[in-house]
Amino acid sequence: MKKNKEKIIRTPFGTLRLANKKDAQRIRKTVMQLQRTTDSLTRKDIGDWRNAWQLAINIDNPNRQRLYDIYRDVEIDLHLAGCIQQREGFVMARSFKLVNQQGDEDQEAAKYFDKEWFKQLMKLALDANYWGHSLIELGNITTDINGLLTYDGVKLIPRKHVIPEYHRVVTDLSQDWHTGIDYHDTPFAEWLIEVGQPDSLGLYLKAATQTIPKKNALAFWDTFAEIFGMPMRIARTTSRDDKELAKMERMMADMGTEGWGIFQQGTEIEVVESTKGDAFNVYDKRIDRANSELSKLIIGQTMTIEDGSSLSQSETHLEVFQNLVEADCDTLRDVINNQLLPRMIRHGFPLKGIRFDWDYSVDYTPEQQAAYEQLVLNNYEVDPAYFQEKYNMPVGERRTVQSVALPTQQQQSQEEEQNQEEPQQKQQNNARPFFAPAPHDGAALDW
Repeated sequence: MKKNKEKIIRTPFGTLRLANKKDAQRIRKTVMQLQRTTDSLTRKDIGDWRNAWQLAINIDNPNRQRLYDIYRDVEIDLHLAGCIQQREGFVMARSFKLVNQQGDEDQEAAKYFDKEWFKQLMKLALDANYWGHSLIELGNITTDINGLLTYDGVKLIPRKHVIPEYHRVVTDLSQDWHTGIDYHDTPFAEWLIEVGQPDSLGLYLKAATQTIPKKNALAFWDTFAEIFGMPMRIARTTSRDDKELAKMERMMADMGTEGWGIFQQGTEIEVVESTKGDAFNVYDKRIDRANSELSKLIIGQTMTIEDGSSLSQSETHLEVFQNLVEADCDTLRDVINNQLLPRMIRHGFPLKGIRFDWDYSVDYTPEQQAAYEQLVLNNYEVDPAYFQEKYNMPVGERRTVQSVALPTQQQQSQEEEQNQEEPQQKQQNNARPFFAPAPHDGAALDW
């Protein structure tokens, strides 16, 4: 038994039977570890973007490394990040359910997906819309606090190491894709989830045409403010002594809001005010145009994240946005049903015959839910098991509500007359002053 154990290695890609321990060490060295490198954060322009695009679409040797460096620069754009968070947030906030072959919801199966690893997997899968491709590795199988099977996490295979056109992973960025590992082969395919088309370069490719000029416009605007936003100090002197000139230069550099200087006779200092006033139209308008173009690219419109002009137009734009959200939901559903669930079943999860679907039932607020249940109770007989299961409380037989006889019209008229007579009676009883003494018999009151 000990000899057989030495021939087995358990990896996130599956259980492999090897000839000896040296093979196990070799597998861990070449497959389990990737030679990570630091991403380049140098300044990019449109020329760099075009060259990187050309390298990425090379048929013989596709290389996305430079393009991903530009994407890393693109994703820090604040407006673009807000659009992506809005689009992904609608998908992540949607309720889902697990249904069996009869179409009934399976609450027990849903417990295997209400985990942190599953939410992270959905987030990485949605990122494929913008990067073009995501290769996600499932973690090791373990058990949670309730004894249910679960994964200890998911990881994104570094995109620079993945050549999706030829479904290969290279351990070193300098390697040719021919020497890479085919992740469609077993046992690697049993632990990897692939999202996105192999030849897709994502929405960041188009977004870069706006984020790069926008970043440059912001930098130019800062330069404009530095040069023309503050008045310029000019010192004129007739001295040619290098020491005197260096001394004057230091004094000019040290002059601040309360600056001062000592100058020789004949020195002139002039403060030049800026007359430039079109910075807003030059730079801010270009930034606004870039933001609106990014909004149209990511969420299909502008009104749900920028100012809208009318309610009807906002509703129309919201419908366009919801269509994009539905498309993302369909993509996630296909990935989970066609890739994740089959792998989970092979890994021992009791999910045979289970299918993932989105829950399109209406979500009510507590007040709306109470009004909805009261409306149903007033018109239909409801099984007490519904409340017992939903609110986790014992429910007995429903009480019989006794009908209350409504007063007749005659009774109402008599009550109204009685109510009108009571104030008059009170007024008559209170006609005498409160502190007035009782009158003597036969004697007149003398005030």
